[in-house]
Amino acid sequence: MSDGSEKGVTTVKQNVCVIPDLTIKDLLSAIPARCFKRSALRSSLYIVYDLVVISGIYKTATYLDTLISPEHVSLPHPLLYPAARLSLWAGYTFWTGLFATGLWVIAHECGHQAFSESKLINNSVGWVLHSALGVPYHSWRITHAKHHASTAHMTQDQVFVPKTRSQLGLPAFDPTKEDILGSSVSDEVMKELKEALGDSPIGATIGAATYLLGGWPAYLIRNASGQKRYPKGTNHFNPDAVMFAPHQRESIVLSDIGIVLWLAGITGSIYAYGFWTVFRLYLVPYLWVNHWLVLITFLQHTDPLLPHYRASEFTFPRGALSTLDRNLLGGCGSIMGWIGAYATHGISETHVLHHVSSKIPHYNAWEASDALRKRLEQAGIKLEGAPGGWGEVYRVFKECKFVEDEGNILFYKNSSGLAATRPAFTDGSASDSGIEIDKI
Repeated sequence: MSDGSEKGVTTVKQNVCVIPDLTIKDLLSAIPARCFKRSALRSSLYIVYDLVVISGIYKTATYLDTLISPEHVSLPHPLLYPAARLSLWAGYTFWTGLFATGLWVIAHECGHQAFSESKLINNSVGWVLHSALGVPYHSWRITHAKHHASTAHMTQDQVFVPKTRSQLGLPAFDPTKEDILGSSVSDEVMKELKEALGDSPIGATIGAATYLLGGWPAYLIRNASGQKRYPKGTNHFNPDAVMFAPHQRESIVLSDIGIVLWLAGITGSIYAYGFWTVFRLYLVPYLWVNHWLVLITFLQHTDPLLPHYRASEFTFPRGALSTLDRNLLGGCGSIMGWIGAYATHGISETHVLHHVSSKIPHYNAWEASDALRKRLEQAGIKLEGAPGGWGEVYRVFKECKFVEDEGNILFYKNSSGLAATRPAFTDGSASDSGIEIDKI
């Protein structure tokens, strides 16, 4: 998006997003049949892999901790010993949290029935893994399935639903001073919006950090960033919550039991081993898992390039293709990008494919994604975003502030009231020329 200012009006040259008219058959037929095969044994081996890596990280940190003493290493100042120990265990929490996110991803696949051919195995393994990570398995499985069915739907999606101009209490849209698609805005309106929304780097940094650290529990406990039409007090622990059906009540209770056992386990461990030991070995890595979960999913579903739809324009394929693949930690270099991808089983790198067919297990998703991308490229669609990391969260947090109350295909506007992208449809009647015609 490039911009220019003239006579008190700022105008930007926008990116064009081709609104897909592909059918689900078009998408699924591009994926090799072997990619749909699920194996309980193979999936289980990835659980073992994650646990072995995490155990190795712990053993390494414990061993190195014994070496941080004057008997083994000479440091120029006594305070450097606790500083070195702090750095060591900070590294432990980071890497443990990253690979424990891989366990989270496997539990998430259980909820999609991608772990094995058996629903009983899927739900049993998923309940154990997610409960151990503080997640109400069935409660989230149910709402997450609704998210997949209605991704990017303004009134049906369950999470990362954009706030509208009116919901934020912003000045009403004035067609004489701004373009509904966000290509131009007067300096007067821009000033009003910036004052209302705030646009300081410090504010964006604090907002993004708060989102990463507290976003996940806030969503579970009080529906933060969730569907705006749900009543106040909606949460994932109440069997009578509006997003659950009566026949799902027992599943919600079972999920709550898992959380009670999780809390009891943490409490008992603190009593047995002490708070600081549990804090260092489990609670901080747990916070890292929550952080990675929010970072990954926020960037998959939030970007100035991605459309959101109201009911009249929504279809399942359009929703599934309103996501981005990103290389987690790819901005930190190729090695970190490789580690980020494989530690989290490609959940960030193959996310578009995951929304097209959520029953494909992660170990087949790489091949399936390659095949799907080739089909999408034929339709002029490329859904690969910038690498996932903290800098990208900051950028997206600044650029994605609100959407308009009017219109059926919406793109985020920034605090200046400008949108980076506008929708375009491929005109099927214009032969095969690939002509794109804007549709407002």
